[in-house]
Amino acid sequence: MSGRRHIESFLEMMAAERGAADNTLTSYAADLDDFSEFLGSRGVSVAAAAQADIAAYLGDLTRRGFAPASQARRLSTLRQFHGFLYAEGLRPDDPTGAVDAPRQAASLPKILSRAEVDRLIETAERAARGPFDSDAQRLRALRIYTLVEVAYATGMRVSELVGLPASVLRGDLPVIVVRGKGDKERMIPLSERARAALAGYLAASVAAGRNEERKWLFASHGTSGHFTRQALGRDLKDLAIAASVEPAKVSPHVLRHAFASHILQNGADLRVVQELLGHADISTTQIYTHVLEERLKAVVNLHHPLATP
Repeated sequence: MSGRRHIESFLEMMAAERGAADNTLTSYAADLDDFSEFLGSRGVSVAAAAQADIAAYLGDLTRRGFAPASQARRLSTLRQFHGFLYAEGLRPDDPTGAVDAPRQAASLPKILSRAEVDRLIETAERAARGPFDSDAQRLRALRIYTLVEVAYATGMRVSELVGLPASVLRGDLPVIVVRGKGDKERMIPLSERARAALAGYLAASVAAGRNEERKWLFASHGTSGHFTRQALGRDLKDLAIAASVEPAKVSPHVLRHAFASHILQNGADLRVVQELLGHADISTTQIYTHVLEERLKAVVNLHHPLATP
């Protein structure tokens, strides 16, 4: 079996048995193609890669300027791939077992303050009121307002957000069902503001005659059929400039971080946040423990009899 066929078999397994999302599969394919190309330059096949080849590949990533976090992600892909080859009997060992992941400093997610998020939402909402020169202009303004409102209200991943089906508002339930990583479904409460924004955007789409046989809520004419994460990132930068918020601080993922951090600051339990974000492991959610630590310090400073006033 050729190296290309090994990679294709691995991707098929990840899709069929583990329910890996399309974005995850695309990422795995790119990682393994790059690894295969590196091995080719050394005259080594994918199936014959040794521990020294893995270490040399990580060294090559360092020389190419890959950050430790990016290298660790590549190594994770290689571990899964070689674990698959070993389990399938396609090679007698796993060469990644003794390879250490690059050391990386613990980093906190970028956080927007409550005031900054308020400015973003208020600016988008004001723009959504018009006036407009066309239905297309109105829909664009309503779309970015709705996306920001819903992103901050729910903490959805950007892929979940732009991929919301048009049927999401059927019925009058206070929650929506989101299909996340690994094709797993979870329920997320939807605030009145977010529900109103979604309903307003959908009504405007219907009025503009753009709702015939609609599959996606944020439909587009692109290949995916819906608004893309890249387009949302671009529109958020424009919104940040209009709202006098530093554009470098604003992205779809940062709105997810803002959701998690702000509800923790207001007393939410870490396990609840894990469920809302769709994290399979609580350790992923623990990047937000700095918020809990700050809250605990504030409580002690406020209530302890010997605390400095």
